[in-house]
Amino acid sequence: MAMLTRVDRIEAGVPVTVMALDGELDASNYLRLVDDVRDLYTSGTRNLLIDLADLTFIASSGLVALYSVVQVMNGEEPPDPEFGWSAFRAVSRGVEEGDVQTAVQLCGAQSAVGEVLGRTGLDRLFRIHPDRESAVASY
Repeated sequence: MAMLTRVDRIEAGVPVTVMALDGELDASNYLRLVDDVRDLYTSGTRNLLIDLADLTFIASSGLVALYSVVQVMNGEEPPDPEFGWSAFRAVSRGVEEGDVQTAVQLCGAQSAVGEVLGRTGLDRLFRIHPDRESAVASY
């Protein structure tokens, strides 16, 4: 299944860009997500909220994408997915370092997606909110 994205800009305590993901985040579309976030960063986005309410599935490539989004939003180059397992090792190192990101926050994860984030430890990298309203209010 394809993944659709929708981008909204919201004025909270600071300007926030909300990217809503709808569908499945997998090998067929994860690079597009990273490229879309790279474009947002280049155009000035510094606070990104990823709304996962309509994301029904996340594959391992989607986990690499979320980690890559963090790298991009920190002005760094993400791991090269062409190097396979080294990208996963980069994700593992990031989780071990455990710095909670504030430039990228997540909200609304369905239980299946939330479980994957928890099992892989990626939930430790993000401030995760139950819904968009509470996430926007946190800014």
